[in-house]
Amino acid sequence: MDKTLLDFVMIASVIIGYFVSISLITTSFYKSRANNYLALSLFSMASLTLIEWLSINVSSVIVEILLLFRFDFLFAAALFTYFIIQIKHPLLKNKWYKWIYLPFIGSVILEFSLYLLDLYGTIYDVMVFYIKDIASISLNIFLIFWSRKLLRNSTSISENKRHWLLRLNLFVICLIIILIFNRVELYLLDSIYSAYVLWIFMSLFLWWILYYGVFRLQVIDQKEEIHNYLVLKKSASTPIKKKIKSSTTSKIITQLYKLMEDEELYKDPLLSRLDLATRLETNEGYLSQIINQETNKSIIQFVNEYRIEEAKNLLQDPVFNKYSIEAIGMEAGFKSKSAFYNAFKTSLNMSPGAYRKL
Repeated sequence: MDKTLLDFVMIASVIIGYFVSISLITTSFYKSRANNYLALSLFSMASLTLIEWLSINVSSVIVEILLLFRFDFLFAAALFTYFIIQIKHPLLKNKWYKWIYLPFIGSVILEFSLYLLDLYGTIYDVMVFYIKDIASISLNIFLIFWSRKLLRNSTSISENKRHWLLRLNLFVICLIIILIFNRVELYLLDSIYSAYVLWIFMSLFLWWILYYGVFRLQVIDQKEEIHNYLVLKKSASTPIKKKIKSSTTSKIITQLYKLMEDEELYKDPLLSRLDLATRLETNEGYLSQIINQETNKSIIQFVNEYRIEEAKNLLQDPVFNKYSIEAIGMEAGFKSKSAFYNAFKTSLNMSPGAYRKL
């Protein structure tokens, strides 16, 4: 691949990294304590990449000064903190966990000492470089696998949230593996071709983080906040029951309404005809027939009616104005954003966003 194109990819990766970092701490949708640390880790990654590229292509005093900061130490510590905040781990209550930032502070002090004592180019400089490089990779490996273990064992988060966090963690593991290959190539072959592979992967990683690792996780967090609020609100008030037709004599229909209104079964995005039939101790065919006779709707139309009513209530309530429409759709029981929009528009001839404005 042409070097000019690779350099362009690297610069684009750095720009994306800085853009995502700034967005996380300045945009109200993303602002949170956890995202502050994620922003710090991404800023560290972008800065590390930029400095390494500058050291290869530019020779100046400014680059030499920037090289004094080992952002790879900071990246590992900040990302670990992000993970334990997300899972609300007890480590947050122990002040000692902040010692994971000591390697970064110590490396900066050591680098400045070498710079001030004019020891660059000596055997001491070479020794410090190799020691810090090995220590940096070791710290990254230790913290990323430790955080993965904590994520797997956590009982304080939903499965959806665990899934996104583990995927983010896996991306970082892949990044570290490529970094190790890069260092092996640098030490044994004295070449840097794998650095370009690292930069390309970083670019993909940052784009993934922007949507799946951050936006999707934020939507899941919002959905959980909405759910917790509704649970508290429900416990403090008496729910309004939907009136069943006086002509309804079917025990199954009566039980079905009870499942929908008391257990809010419609909020399960994976709810199927078989699930409903099993709960009602009947078969799918008979259930479809009796719902159609009673309501003139199919099972999916019947369930979606409850979901749309729930979504309408949330969209009308000013308390939920700060939450995204997608998070509201998920809380109402829709599996995806597109399913929510399609069902809502079919029912009301307008989008959820337009309904909220009204």
